[in-house]
Amino acid sequence: MSEGHKMFISVMVIFAIYATFFILFDDYDRKHNFTLIESSDWRLVLFSLLVMTGLGVLLLRYTRRMDHRINRDQADKENQVRRQLTQNIAHELKTPVASILGYAETMLEHPDIDKETRVQFLERTRSQAQRLTSLLQDISTLNRMDYATDMIQMEPTDVSRIVADIIQETSLRAAQRHMSIHNYLPVNIIVNGSKSLIYSIFSNLIDNALKYAGEETAIEIKAQEKGDKWLFTVSDNGTGIAREHLSRIFERFYRIDKGRSRALGGTGLGLAIVKNAVLLHGGDIKAVPTPGGGLTFEFTLKR
Repeated sequence: MSEGHKMFISVMVIFAIYATFFILFDDYDRKHNFTLIESSDWRLVLFSLLVMTGLGVLLLRYTRRMDHRINRDQADKENQVRRQLTQNIAHELKTPVASILGYAETMLEHPDIDKETRVQFLERTRSQAQRLTSLLQDISTLNRMDYATDMIQMEPTDVSRIVADIIQETSLRAAQRHMSIHNYLPVNIIVNGSKSLIYSIFSNLIDNALKYAGEETAIEIKAQEKGDKWLFTVSDNGTGIAREHLSRIFERFYRIDKGRSRALGGTGLGLAIVKNAVLLHGGDIKAVPTPGGGLTFEFTLKR
């Protein structure tokens, strides 16, 4: 039910109640207020019905106009968001595509290029192709959460096992940056959710810390029960970010340092995927500074 129809029904119910009480209890000089309506009161009933009908027609016209204006404003806002998103996607795709084309054209135009340079160009081409693949996968994931939620399979999912697998997969990267990952999750945390999206939540948060926390830092993953939900925290003791960025880091393609983010291979969609996936699982998420320095993500998932 639209907001306009809700308002229309509410006003008409209030008016009907008021009219009923007015008609039944209009003679206050009577000994007993709870009297039946006299024959002379039928004119008042008819008048009330006419007033109610006229008010209803006017109010209905107004609510329809209000609904139309709300829908138009919402459509304009959605179109603006889509245009901005399309521009951002085009901008993000342009860099790897241009690099791939540039390296390919250079090798085609210079067939006598030395082997070492050719291998270097091929490696850079592969790197840009991998970044392009990651970007397209992230866009596909967001679209699936936006427009095909009914196709996302929910089932009992072992969060503890998923996090343990992610830590094992990222252990080499952590060692290369002299970072440590401490997993304090209890065993057998089971939630009803999508395995792939829950994997994306923890994978993106851990990956974010590995990229931006800085070398020789630590990542901690914890959880505690909160009613019908689990409260998770993924924190690091690294460089952190300024408070003015905290409210925007979940926006699509929002970057604190654009050059640094692209250099580290980020698509600008990781935290947007995290937020959408958390919301889809009936939870919420926020980023707060870690006491003593660093960044902490706090989020909930329904049990």
